[in-house]
Amino acid sequence: MRYWKSGGKRAPTLVARLMMAALAVCGAGAASAEGSTFVHPGLLHTGQDFTRMHTKVAQGAQPWSAGWQRLVDNRHASLGWQPRAQSMVYRGRDGAHPENYSVLFNDAAAAYALALRWKVSGDAAYADRAVQVLNAWGATLTGIGGNSDRFLASGIYGYQLANAAEMLRGYKGWKPADVARFQHMMLSVFYPMNHDFLVRHNGARVDHYWANWDLANMSSMLAIGVLTDRHDIYREAVNYFRHGAGNGAIEHAVWKLHGGGLGQLQESGRDQGHSMLDVALLGAFCQMAWNQSDDLFGYDDNRVLKGAEYAARYNLGQDVPYISYSNSDVTQPGISPASRGNTRPVWELIYNHYVVLKGLKSPAVAEFAAKVRPEGGGGDYGPNSGGFDQLGYGTLTYSR
Repeated sequence: MRYWKSGGKRAPTLVARLMMAALAVCGAGAASAEGSTFVHPGLLHTGQDFTRMHTKVAQGAQPWSAGWQRLVDNRHASLGWQPRAQSMVYRGRDGAHPENYSVLFNDAAAAYALALRWKVSGDAAYADRAVQVLNAWGATLTGIGGNSDRFLASGIYGYQLANAAEMLRGYKGWKPADVARFQHMMLSVFYPMNHDFLVRHNGARVDHYWANWDLANMSSMLAIGVLTDRHDIYREAVNYFRHGAGNGAIEHAVWKLHGGGLGQLQESGRDQGHSMLDVALLGAFCQMAWNQSDDLFGYDDNRVLKGAEYAARYNLGQDVPYISYSNSDVTQPGISPASRGNTRPVWELIYNHYVVLKGLKSPAVAEFAAKVRPEGGGGDYGPNSGGFDQLGYGTLTYSR
């Protein structure tokens, strides 16, 4: 049942929708649309992950303790954080409205950091503050506008908010009616934009938008599917990863395979900041699917790892092979040195899954993870949107 339109049948009332969503959240593993169950919590982190973090930090073990300190030192993890929810968020100049999306990416970073601090410390005051942030947005946000950049907002902040909410699933201080209202907001504001972008690409040619646009909206879609127990939405995202027409599908995002375990990224000829954003979003997408027992990390002979190793090697100052890239709009005959060496908190996730957990060799990924360790979070890598594109804190959350 789709919550935002009737589909030819009488649409359920808002009260009925909220009750159904609340029952889904309160249940222990709600049934999906295809009869299976989702793991909860089960997006970027599972219950087992939180137990590991808590135990290691309590023991003073490294590198978890260093990662924990990065979280504690970040102002977004403070009990003094106050949400600034807006009814409309604008990203991209549309000639009519001032941009205000920085309010949303700061609050999304805070909701995640506060929820994470609660999970590791057990101090419910941080959960209460995270709930306050999510409740403010769940009760207030009605739409996302701006120019085409609005689809970056629907993707990046959609998956980040969904992750914060999933971490708080089952917390007794988050009332079922408020949970359901937040879910409804995610289904009525974010998901329709995610779906529309991946289907229509804002009316442009299917290869016009860079891979990170698709990947952001795929990540939001997958996260919302788990958060709202919508197996159909989850599968839509997974199927796009495997077979989608746009640049976020894995064979387009890591579009050219070279020898030596290297995969050229679709944005390698554009600049390195966006190439690393591709790595960040591919890692987040695959991690969320992994926690639902779908191994997209291993898909097509670890194609994601080949893209990550390629980006890591070049940004560490090493040479990589490059084949000229062309689409409907550009031809890029050489790899771009712009933003080379860019630092983002994306490497611990990739390193710990492939190298530590699976025992695969990825020397450049391992070197970059060591270089960035301990990873910080939102705002630690710049005050603008690029510093908030990743939730971060990977040393604390992914180290094994």
